Amino acid sequence: MSKLFLRNRTHRPSLAKCNIKLALVCSTLWISSAFAQSDVVSSSKVSQKNGTQKTAVNTDSSNNADVNVGNRPSMIGQTAPTDEKMVVLGHHYTDGVTRRAIGGGLMVKEDAPKSKSTVTRDYIEKQTPGLNPMQLIALLPGVNATDSDPMGLTGGHTSVRGMNESSMGYTLEGFPLNDIGSYAVYPQEIVDSENLSSIQVAQGSADLDSPTVSASGGVVNMYMIDPKEKMGGRADFTYGSFNTVRGFARFDTGLMGNSGTRAYFSFSDTHEDEWRGPGNESKIHGEMKVVKEWGKDNRVSFVVVGNQLDNYGTPTTTMASWNKYGIGVMGGPVSGSPPNTVYNSIYTGNTSANTNYYKLHPNPFTNIYISAPSRFNLGHNMTLTETPYFWYGFGNGGGAYWENMNSMSYGSQTMSGTIGGKNYGNTLLYNPSITRTYRPGAVTKWTWTSGINRLMIGYWFEYSYQRQTAPYSLISADGSPESEWGTGDNLILANGQVAQYRDTLTRTIINTPFIGDSISLFHNRLTIDAGLKYSIITRDGRNYLPDTSTGRVIDQTYREALPTMAFRYKVDNKNQLFFSVATNYRVPMNSSLYDSGAYYAGSGYSNHAATGLNPEISISEEFGWRYQGKLINTSVTYFHYNFTNRLFSQTITDPNNPSDYYSTSINGGGETTNGVDFEIGTRPIYNIRPYFSAEYIDARTDSNLAASASGVDALLPTKGKFAPQTPRYQFGFGLDYDNGGIFGNFSLKYVAKQYSTFMDDQNIPAYVRMNIGVGYRFKSWGLFKSPTIKLNLSNITNNHYLNYASGVESNANYATAMNGQSVKGYAPTYTIASPFSAIFSMSSGF
Repeated sequence: MSKLFLRNRTHRPSLAKCNIKLALVCSTLWISSAFAQSDVVSSSKVSQKNGTQKTAVNTDSSNNADVNVGNRPSMIGQTAPTDEKMVVLGHHYTDGVTRRAIGGGLMVKEDAPKSKSTVTRDYIEKQTPGLNPMQLIALLPGVNATDSDPMGLTGGHTSVRGMNESSMGYTLEGFPLNDIGSYAVYPQEIVDSENLSSIQVAQGSADLDSPTVSASGGVVNMYMIDPKEKMGGRADFTYGSFNTVRGFARFDTGLMGNSGTRAYFSFSDTHEDEWRGPGNESKIHGEMKVVKEWGKDNRVSFVVVGNQLDNYGTPTTTMASWNKYGIGVMGGPVSGSPPNTVYNSIYTGNTSANTNYYKLHPNPFTNIYISAPSRFNLGHNMTLTETPYFWYGFGNGGGAYWENMNSMSYGSQTMSGTIGGKNYGNTLLYNPSITRTYRPGAVTKWTWTSGINRLMIGYWFEYSYQRQTAPYSLISADGSPESEWGTGDNLILANGQVAQYRDTLTRTIINTPFIGDSISLFHNRLTIDAGLKYSIITRDGRNYLPDTSTGRVIDQTYREALPTMAFRYKVDNKNQLFFSVATNYRVPMNSSLYDSGAYYAGSGYSNHAATGLNPEISISEEFGWRYQGKLINTSVTYFHYNFTNRLFSQTITDPNNPSDYYSTSINGGGETTNGVDFEIGTRPIYNIRPYFSAEYIDARTDSNLAASASGVDALLPTKGKFAPQTPRYQFGFGLDYDNGGIFGNFSLKYVAKQYSTFMDDQNIPAYVRMNIGVGYRFKSWGLFKSPTIKLNLSNITNNHYLNYASGVESNANYATAMNGQSVKGYAPTYTIASPFSAIFSMSSGF
C-alpha cells in the first residue's frame, strides 16, 4: 500500500524540497479587469436593545442582511481582508446573526466576475460551536467536505470540482495556510467558529494577490470578525456525545480612548473521546485581533492565532477491511482484524505485536499564525495594501516499529546503535515524523484609480525553513513514548549519527510579482479584468541520509507565467452575466525530491525520489449567470478545465527487487473536466429561508498511466476513465427558520460514488448525510445579552459510510497493461465518516 506522508497521519512524511534562484519579471498589461470592491468607512453607530444591534454602517462582512459590496468587485485582488468590506443595514444580534441573510447565511449578493460562494455568520453561528471551516462549507456547490469525528478535531478533507485540498489554496486574513511542502490543510488548527466572519469559496481560480502555490483548483478565503467598538464579550459552553466538552470566551476592549484602536482576545478549550477506538482529542486555542483606523480609509490590524493540538491518529481502512469489519469495535481491538481497523487499546508488553497500540500513534502539534493586514490611503487616488505574516509549526505524527538495534541501517551500511549508551537488542521503538516550520512572508499591493480605470501592481515574497526528521526513541513500561514529541534520548548509531527514517531540510523562496488592470464601462454595467502574475519558486533541499539516489544537495526552481481575464455584464439591476479564464498551477510536493524510509541492498530506499517533475498546470474557463432579486438569489455556472502534468502519488514495484515497492509522485498526464454548478437561496419567507445547491461534473483522464508490471515498465489504459476523488453528482439542501426567539435548521448532502483508482475498478458508494439544529434566543437580562441555548444533531440517521479516498491507487485489482502484461493492484485507503452525535450548547454576549 502506498505510504503518503502527512504530519498528522500515522505514516511518516517524506518531504521534498527544492532550490533557489531569483528572476523577476513584471510585464505590463492593457486595461481589462472587473472591479475590486470599494471600501466602506468603518464608522459604526450602534444602539443596543434586547441583545440586538442596529448598525448604520458595519465593515464586518459576516453580517450580510442587506449587503452592498461596493460598485467595483474584482478578481485581480480580493484576498486581503481590507478588500472585503461590506455594508450592512439592519438589525443583528450580538453573535452576528441578522435573520435576513440569503439562504440562511449560505449566499450573499455577489458581483465577482467568476464563480464564488460565501458562508456567513447567519449560518456559522447556528452550527455546532467549534466546527472547523471545512465542515462549514459542505453545502456549497462543488464542495465535497468530509470529517472523521463530530467536532472536526482530527481534521478532514475537502474536494472542490474534484480537486482535493492540496490542489486548493487556503488563506486566513490574507495569509496562506497550506503546508509549504505537502500543501496539506489542517482545518482543526485554523480559527474558532465564534470569531469566523465569513468563508469564501472561489471554485475556479485564485485571485492575483492570493499567496498560494497550490491553487490549481481554486481558493478558500476565511475572514475573522472585527473587534466591537463597545466593550463586551461572549462566552460559550458545550457538552455532548463522546464526552465532548468545550468552553469559549472572548473579551472585546471596545474603542480605547480616542486612539481609534479596538481589540479582542479569545480562548477555547475542547476535549472529545475517540468514537472509533481508544484515546481522545484535545485542543487549546487562542486568538487576538487588534484594529486601528484613522483618517480616510487607513487601517492597520494585527492578528495572532495560537493552537495546541494533542490527539491520537485514526487509522484509515481498505475496502476489504471495511466490508468485513465496518467501523471496528470501539474501545478495543478487533480479534484477528488488520491494523487499519482500529488501534489496540491494550498494551501487552514489549513485543512486535504492539506496534498498533494507540498511545504509540499520537499527533501532537503546536502552531502560531501572525498577520498584520493593513491599508494606507496615499492620496491622489492611490492605496497601499500590506499583509505581512509569520507561520510557525512544530509537531509530529507518531508511529512505532520493532527494530533490532544490532543491525540498524545507515544507508547501505549496517551497524549497531544505543540509546542513552545502552543497546536493547530487539525492541519496540517510537518513531515519529517530526516537522518544524518557520515561514515569514508578505503580500504588497499598490492600487491607483483614475476615472473608470484601476491599476494594481503587487509582489508576494516568502521564505520558509522546514526541517523534517524521524528519529527513534524508547517506549515506557506502559507502552507510551517516553517523549511523544520525539525530543528525548534518540537512537545513536555506532558512527555517532542519529538513526533517522527521514532527515531533510528544505528552504523554499517564493518571488511572485503581479499586475492587474480593470476598466468599468457603460456606467459600471460592463467591467473587464486582466492580470498576470509570474511565479518563481526556488527550493534548496538537503537530504542528510547517506547513499541516496539524488545525493545530499537538491536544487529546484519553478517559473510560470499565470495570466487571467474576466468580464462581467449587468443586464439590468437583477441579472448579470460573467465569464472568466485563468491559469493556475501547483508545484510538486517536496516529498518527490527525497529518498527516505528503509534501505534495501540493490534497490535503495523504500521511498524513492521523483525528481524532474513539472508543475501541474490548469486552465479554467467559466461562464455564468446570476439573478439577484428582492426575494430570490440564484446562479448557474458552466466550467471547463484542462490539466497538464497532473500530479499524484502512486505505488511502484521496484524493478530491481519485485518483492519491494515504494511510493512516489508521478506525472499523471492530462485531464479534462466539464461541469455545471447551481445554487439558489431566498430571503425570509415567513421567517423561513431555504437554500439548494447542485453540481454535475464529467472529469476524464487524458493519458494512459505509467505502471510497473513484473519489473518492466508498462502503461495502463486509463485514458478516458472517470477521474478519482470526483463525485459525478452532488446535491446540498439547507432550510433555516428564525423568528428572533425560536430558530432551527436542517441540512442534507448527497454525494454520488467516487472512484478511488485511475482504472475505475474500486469506488466509495454514494451517501447521504443529514443534520438538524434547534435553539432558543432569550431576551437580554442584565449583564447577559441575548443568551441562547441550542441542540445540534449530526448524522441523524447514524449512517456508517466511507467518505473520502485518502490513498488513491492506479488500480485496485489485477489489470492488463497496454502491452498485454498483467499489473498487480494495490488497495486504496479510505476515511470513515463521523457517526451520530448530539451536542448541547449555551452562549451569551455581555
